[in-house]
Amino acid sequence: MEETRRLAEFCLRLRWEDLPEEVRRRARICALDFLANVYGSLELAEARAVAEYVRSLRAAPEAAALACGYRTAAPLAALVNGTLAESIEAQDGLRYGGNHPVSAVMPAALAVAEAEGRTGREFLEAMVAGYEVANRIAGAVHPLHTLSGFLPTGTCGTFGAAAAAARLLDLDEEGTLHALGIAGYLAPISMAEALMGGFTVKILQGGQGALAGVTAAYLARAGISGPPYVLEGSELKGGFTQITVRGEPNLDKITEGLGRHYTILDMYLKPYSACRHTHGAIQAVLEMLLEEEVKAAEVEKVEVFTYGMAVVAVGKGLGEKETFVSAQFSIPYVVAAALLDRELGPRQLAAVRRSDPALRELMSRVEVKLDEDLQKVYPEKTASRVELSLRDGRRLVRQVDIPKGDPRDPMEEEDVKEKVIRFAGDRERRRLEELSELVLGLDRLEDLGKMTDLV
Repeated sequence: MEETRRLAEFCLRLRWEDLPEEVRRRARICALDFLANVYGSLELAEARAVAEYVRSLRAAPEAAALACGYRTAAPLAALVNGTLAESIEAQDGLRYGGNHPVSAVMPAALAVAEAEGRTGREFLEAMVAGYEVANRIAGAVHPLHTLSGFLPTGTCGTFGAAAAAARLLDLDEEGTLHALGIAGYLAPISMAEALMGGFTVKILQGGQGALAGVTAAYLARAGISGPPYVLEGSELKGGFTQITVRGEPNLDKITEGLGRHYTILDMYLKPYSACRHTHGAIQAVLEMLLEEEVKAAEVEKVEVFTYGMAVVAVGKGLGEKETFVSAQFSIPYVVAAALLDRELGPRQLAAVRRSDPALRELMSRVEVKLDEDLQKVYPEKTASRVELSLRDGRRLVRQVDIPKGDPRDPMEEEDVKEKVIRFAGDRERRRLEELSELVLGLDRLEDLGKMTDLV
């Protein structure tokens, strides 16, 4: 028991210089990947609408709303930047937790670090602590939490955001415990129904978690108290893991290897702006197109063979009331878009692209099927096989067992630099390259404003 206290103690002990070099390297890479997603999300009108709403509040200019041209209060900056981290569904993720910690933790850490005048190194320390908290809680309730109707990016992410903010506010152990306790009380419900229905409010789950986490830490500093056993709960049965899981959570996951194994090393990054379950199919299509010159008109049929979870979660089309969220979670859509455009990024999510009759017609020729052999190796492998039947009788086949970005085939510095440029639209390349180098040396940066001004 006392899982909440163990996490608080861990956050207070964490020091950048004591972290393994690979952990420090991955933290810098994750920070750069976050900025790529901020740029990409601003291609969406809905993400821009959230940013403009927050601008209209005219709050105190404490921290940057990244790439939006204004500053606002730290909790609100966390809300905007968390929304931008999440919107295009290209955020980092934990396979065995179902969550995307970047969407809540990174914006919370950055907003508080800016507001409090912290260094790049202190920001990274807080970020690693927040990832650990969010990931371990998510791992403890996975998959029961999601099956109970919640999205852990918002719920579990709030705790990570609070932990990162508490660290930057120099809260002691009791203050950190209160911050975590308050976070549990303020955490968004993050209903999975929004995602499954394709509703665009889904993009706010990380931002709302970031806002709640930052608010929780500031309230703890102001003297507000929260239950120091918020995760495990008490005999009253009101703890986070007691009320958000239909079944028994595995609380040992919260403290197992704590301080020895860092879950940031288990993160995958995404080269494409779509649900991770679609990535094997997207990658297979793009690899085939590098080897064969195939035009959409030549394609008679596309068959995508994959594992059961992918068939259920992303095997469907767009539906009548489609949105970019529907597109992100549709293998038929992303495969058709990749075949036509030879890429899958922010541009493929725009309303004008989704409404293209040629894309819609090609999508109708894509079938998603369960493959029993691929199901047998899931979840160790999230494999997909794409088979293109061409009108001239040829059949092109490509299978991807482990999509790019997985820790077993990771995206490294150069991959993420390329993602920044690819997702940044028409922004000046030299400026983007300067930003990438700055972020990859973030632990040496004394003034975070130099980074946020460049974004």
